[in-house]
Amino acid sequence: MRFISGIQPSGNITLGNYLGALKNFVKLQDKEEFTDFLVFIADLHAITVPQEKETLRKNIKSLVALYLACGLDPNKAHIFIQSEVPAHAELGWVMMCNGYIGELERMTQYKDKKEKQVQGVSAGLLTYPSLMAADILLYDADVVPVGIDQKQHLELTRDLANRFNQKYGETFVIPEPFIPEAGAKIMSLTDPTKKMSKSDANPKAYISLLDDINVINKKIKSAVTDSDGKIKYDLENKPGVSNLLTILSCVTGVSIKDLEEKYKDSNYQSFKEDVASAVVSEIKPIQEKYKELINSKLIDKVLDDGRDYANYLANKKINKVYNKIGLGRKR
Repeated sequence: MRFISGIQPSGNITLGNYLGALKNFVKLQDKEEFTDFLVFIADLHAITVPQEKETLRKNIKSLVALYLACGLDPNKAHIFIQSEVPAHAELGWVMMCNGYIGELERMTQYKDKKEKQVQGVSAGLLTYPSLMAADILLYDADVVPVGIDQKQHLELTRDLANRFNQKYGETFVIPEPFIPEAGAKIMSLTDPTKKMSKSDANPKAYISLLDDINVINKKIKSAVTDSDGKIKYDLENKPGVSNLLTILSCVTGVSIKDLEEKYKDSNYQSFKEDVASAVVSEIKPIQEKYKELINSKLIDKVLDDGRDYANYLANKKINKVYNKIGLGRKR
């Protein structure tokens, strides 16, 4: 069984990215059922909005270092840069030609991002779910971890794969979603009705894995809660407290139910201090490992090996696809 996932190199990884994705990746890479474990840096997706060249390259390198610092093992996981495997873009075009404009326009993330764009909206912002489908189908991935807000894109991927298979014969594996039971969606610290995002205009809304430790403490201690004073998981009436309980549960491995019992007689100040302490204990070793890795030769070695393996798999698939639809000479 093959696993694949990618994260855009658009700045530092947030606590939400880590708890919702990377922390689970580290656990999953040891699962015997996965014969292949692929994780990539989605730099082609990053350019749907303008990027400064040197900043983008710096972010790519930083993301790889964070992957490794968080515990991804290059002996178990193939880590590569999306743009260094040309078949991603090639199959992305094929998927675009097998999809419909109406399908893409219905994507919730496209609608949300379109509203936030100050200047012209790039065509890539509309069509990037086709590339996302290619990212998955190129490797016959069986399992794809998705956040709740990405589930719609995986459904489109499944539709595109089924449509292609019906038209040209069995070609693609139909992927299944993997959504973690806890931590799938960590919310903003300032507005717990919104997902935690590194693009938030308010830096107090999110925690970056590379934030100064003192800053992390302050952000959690100033997180929005409510005036009720009770530490209870209630998404509708107590979204701020519920978010902090989710964070603490993900970091410590203690169930939310047990945390509710532990803090039933506590106050918000003490509770937030414990959340901050737990988060700092989780992030500090990652930061120390990151500093060791960021300028090491290991990063290039990992990316070279990952690129070569990904190209080996991807080229076999894109050749099969081209033969199915009649592109080029028969291979």
